[in-house]
Amino acid sequence: MGFENKHSGRSGRRRALACGTALTALFAFLPGALPAYGQGMFALASGNTGSNKDKEPIMLKEEAGSRAPMLLSADEIIYDRDGSSITAQGHVQIEYDGNKIVARRIVYNQQTKRVMAYGNVEIIDTHGIKIYAEQIDLTDDLGEGFVNGLRAETPDNTRFAAESAERSAGQMTVFNNGIYTACEPCYTKPAKNVFWQVKAKKIIWNGAIKTMRFEDSQFEIFGKPVAWFPVFEMADSTVKRKSGFLTPNISYKTKLGLGVTASYFWNLAPNYDFTLSETGFTKQGFLTEGVWRHRLQNGSYDMRFAYIRQEERDAFKRDTIDSRQTNRYMGATRGNFIINPRWSYGWDILAQSDHNFSRTYDLDGYDSGLHRSQVYLQGLNKRNYFDMRFYHFEVQDDIRKWRSDGSRNPDERYSKQPWVLPRIDYNYIPQTSVLGGELQFNSNLQTIYRDKSDYGRTDWSGNHNIKNARLVGMSGTSARLTGELEWKRSFISDYGFVFSPIMALRGDGITIDQNHHYQDVNLRDDTFRGLATAGLEMRYPFLMATANTSHIIEPVAQIFVRNHEQYTGRLVNEDAQSFVFDATTLFSRDKFSGYDRVEGGTRANLGVRYSGDIANGWSVYSLAGQSYQLGGRNSFASHDLTGVTADSGLEHARSDYVGMLGVNDGNGLFVAARGRFDRDDFTTRRGEVEAQKQWQPLTLGVRYAYIQKQPDYGYAKDREETSVTGTYKLTENWSVNGQTTYDIVSDTWVRAGGGLGYQNECFGMMFGYAQTRNPGKSAISNKWHFLLSFRTLGDIGNGKTVWR
Repeated sequence: MGFENKHSGRSGRRRALACGTALTALFAFLPGALPAYGQGMFALASGNTGSNKDKEPIMLKEEAGSRAPMLLSADEIIYDRDGSSITAQGHVQIEYDGNKIVARRIVYNQQTKRVMAYGNVEIIDTHGIKIYAEQIDLTDDLGEGFVNGLRAETPDNTRFAAESAERSAGQMTVFNNGIYTACEPCYTKPAKNVFWQVKAKKIIWNGAIKTMRFEDSQFEIFGKPVAWFPVFEMADSTVKRKSGFLTPNISYKTKLGLGVTASYFWNLAPNYDFTLSETGFTKQGFLTEGVWRHRLQNGSYDMRFAYIRQEERDAFKRDTIDSRQTNRYMGATRGNFIINPRWSYGWDILAQSDHNFSRTYDLDGYDSGLHRSQVYLQGLNKRNYFDMRFYHFEVQDDIRKWRSDGSRNPDERYSKQPWVLPRIDYNYIPQTSVLGGELQFNSNLQTIYRDKSDYGRTDWSGNHNIKNARLVGMSGTSARLTGELEWKRSFISDYGFVFSPIMALRGDGITIDQNHHYQDVNLRDDTFRGLATAGLEMRYPFLMATANTSHIIEPVAQIFVRNHEQYTGRLVNEDAQSFVFDATTLFSRDKFSGYDRVEGGTRANLGVRYSGDIANGWSVYSLAGQSYQLGGRNSFASHDLTGVTADSGLEHARSDYVGMLGVNDGNGLFVAARGRFDRDDFTTRRGEVEAQKQWQPLTLGVRYAYIQKQPDYGYAKDREETSVTGTYKLTENWSVNGQTTYDIVSDTWVRAGGGLGYQNECFGMMFGYAQTRNPGKSAISNKWHFLLSFRTLGDIGNGKTVWR
C-alpha cells in the first residue's frame, strides 16, 4: 500500500494519520455506541509507498496519551495535498480498539475537518452494536453530523431505522422518519411487518440527559396503527433508573372491583428513589401507596405506606374485619446491612390499622396469610454460626371473631400470637477432630411472651379448665436456655461395615411466669431438664453392577440409649408443635421439630435404603423401615399440652411402617410416594403421591394426600386432598395452563384457575383467573390476572413481566 503523494516529507505523514484519528468519530454516532476518543497524535508504523494490491494492513501507532493502535486496510489510499484530503477506497476496513468499520470509500477533508464514508457502511463497536448506512458525514470532533439510510442493531435486539439522522451540539441526535422496535424481522420474508414498532416523524436522542423523545408517533402492531401519541419520552438503553411515569397496572378482585394503578418514579439520586402509586378501584375508591428505597455502602433499606378510605364495605362478608373498617392503612420497612464479612443485621416490620388490610389489597411483599415482623443479627465465620431474632407473628385473615359470651372481639385471636424476645441460635464445629471424630455444639435461647392463652380446636367450654383442651400457647412469659454437645465418629471395617458411635449431652434451663393458673395442670415454674445419649449407627452398603445397571443396597440400624424425657405435660411446648413421623425422620436422633420437646428412652431404628441406575436413564430411590421403643418411657406415648404426639405412629413400642419411593425415567417423568402404614394391618395412616410428566407440548402434574384423623391433635376428621396442574404449549408462542385442588372430605373445590399466555422475542401476554374458597364453604373469591408486556417499553397489567 502506498500514497499518491504530490509532496513528500514529514508533514504528509502526520496529516495522513489525522484521517485515522477522525475515523474513530464514527463509533460514537448513535445512542449506545462507544464514546469518542480524544484526538491523539499518531505515527506510521510502516513506511511503504506505492500500490497495495495484496491489501496488507497498515498499522497506525498511538503516541503518548492515546489508547490503542489502528489497523487500516484498503485497495488504495490517496493523499491529495492540493485538495487537503485523504481517501481510502476499495474494500476499506478499519479496526481500532475492538471497533470495526467497513465501507467502499472513506474521505477525510483536512480543511473542513469532515469525515465522509460511502457505500454499504457498516460499523460494529466493542459492545456489539451494529450500524448500517449508505452515507455518513461527520465532523472529526463529533459536534455535527449527517447519515443517510440508517439502520442500527444493539446486542439486546433493539433496532432503529431512519431515512436520515443528524447530530448537533455534540449531544443531540435527531432521527428523521424513524422507526424503533425490539422485535426481530422475518429474514425469509423481509417485507413482512414485525410484531410491534413505533414510527415517529422525529426520534430525538439527548445524550446529555439520556432520553429518547418520540414526536408525532404511532404505535403499530403488525403494521396496523393502534395508538397515536403527539409526544412521549423514554430513557435510552444506557439508563437503568430515570424519573417518570411507570406503565399502568390493571387488577380485578370480586370484593374490590376493577383496579387501575398509575405510578410515578422519582430517581432522586443514584442510590435512593421514591415511587408514589394511586390505584382506583371501582368498588372501594382510591388506594394510595408510597415506597422509599435507599441503598448505602453496606446495605439497603426501604419504607412503605398505604392508605384507603373504603367506599363499599357491604361488598365484604358481613361482620368480617374487612367489612368493619373504613379508614385502612399500613406502614412497613425492611432493611439488610453488612457489618463486616462475618456479621450482618436487618429487619422486616409491618404495622397496620387492622389484621387483614395488606392481604386484602395484595400489597406486594405483605400479602401472605402469616407475616413475621422481626429484627435480626447474623454471624458466620468458618464453622461458627450465630443468629439472634426478635419477632412477632401477624396473622392476616377475614374470619369473624367472637367472645365466649357471644359479643364480638375481633382482636382476640391476635392477642394470642407470641412475641419472641428473643430467639438465639448458636452452632460451633471445631475445625480439628476430637478423638478422631467430629464434635458439634448447639445452643438455643428462646423467650416468649403472650397476652392471652391460645387453645386448639376442641370442645373447650370457655373457662380455664383444659382437661379436654389443647393449650397451644400459654399466657405469660416462658424462657428456655438449651445447650447440647454431640460427638460422632465413623469406622469402616475390612468387610465394608460402617460403624458410627454417637455421644450427646444436653441440658435445658426453663422458667415460666404464668398470667393464669390452669386447673388440672401443674406447670413447673423453674426447672432444669437433662438428657444423656449413647448411640450407635451401623450401615452395610453393598454394590451390585452389570454392564448397564448399578444398584446400591444399604441396611441401616441405629440404637440410642437415653434417660427419660422429664416433666412431660408440665412444660410448655412452643416450637415443637409440628410433628410428622415419616421416612425422612426415621433415622433422626431426636424426631421432634424443636427444642421444647426431647426424645427419651431407649429406641432402635431399622431400615434399608436402595438407589439404582437402570438402563435407558431410569433411576430409583427408596427407603423403608420401622422404629422400636426398647426401654424407658416412650416420649411419643407421653402427651404434652398441645397433643403433638397423638396418633403419631410412634406411640406404641413398635411403630408404624414408613417408606418412600422415587422414580425418574430421565426423560421428563418423575414419580414420588411417601407414606406411613399401620403396624398391624398395614392400612394407610398417612400418604402422599405425586407424579409429573413432560411431553414435548404438555407438562402434567398430579398430587394426592391423605392424613388419617387425629382428634387429640385437633383434627377430628380425615384430611384428603387431590390437585392437578398442567401446561400445554399450543404452538411455539402460545400456551395454556390450569390448576385445581379438590378437598375430598368436604366435597369442595378449594382452588381452581387457569391462564392463557403468549410470548415471543419482544411481546408477552397473559390472561388468568383464580377461584378460592374455604373447605366446606360456598363463598367464592375470584381474582383475575392480566398482563401485556412490550419488551423495553413496559408492562400493562397486574402480573409479573416475562422479561425480568
